[in-house]
Amino acid sequence: MKPTRMLQALGVALAALVTVAATGNAPGTVSVQPGGHTVGNPAAPVTLTEYVSYTCPHCGAFSRESEGALQAGYLAPGRLKVEIRHLIRDPVDLTVAMLVNCGAPARIPQNHAAFMRAQPDWLPRATNATAAQRARWTTGTDAAKRRAIASDVALYAIAERRGINRVAADRCLADQGLATRLAEASDAGWKVPGITGTPSFALNGTVLTGTHDWAGLEWQLAARYRGQ
Repeated sequence: MKPTRMLQALGVALAALVTVAATGNAPGTVSVQPGGHTVGNPAAPVTLTEYVSYTCPHCGAFSRESEGALQAGYLAPGRLKVEIRHLIRDPVDLTVAMLVNCGAPARIPQNHAAFMRAQPDWLPRATNATAAQRARWTTGTDAAKRRAIASDVALYAIAERRGINRVAADRCLADQGLATRLAEASDAGWKVPGITGTPSFALNGTVLTGTHDWAGLEWQLAARYRGQ
């Protein structure tokens, strides 16, 4: 689904690429970009780009269904690296993306996985929010709006489990530079030819037209590596 433009461009330069040692279940390295992150061996010959939204149920389903297979069959052996690009659709989506990008860069991939795993729990809270809650999401400063979303949708609890306490989370939610970088990168992502919805995928920059789930992507990866 196409997003509404959420933030005006403020002329903030995109952050430089940061490469750090990966932790947890992420192999190789973690490279952090303004609108996402890349996981895996930097020398891998294939890059799988995932264009995803946190408030897209199909994106959450893809993440949960593909996580183990991608890790064991492709990431761990160094056959490909995975690039996550945020395509932001709404203020809740932006709030989650800001919390995912909160804290040490090496922890971002597992932050992403944690919010996707928990999506069946928190997304209905957003979908079924009361009128009073939605009013809170549009009142006050941008930081106050995001804090209200994080509280009403139970995002703070997920962040806490990832080692991001309330003070740190609020600091990240108040980072307007981060919000702008994410929004600008998202706008650029939506303009990529062939990207019409979420999730969408590309292999080495070539968008896989009509592929929007793990079943559709899995056979294409298997065919690409057959006999190797």
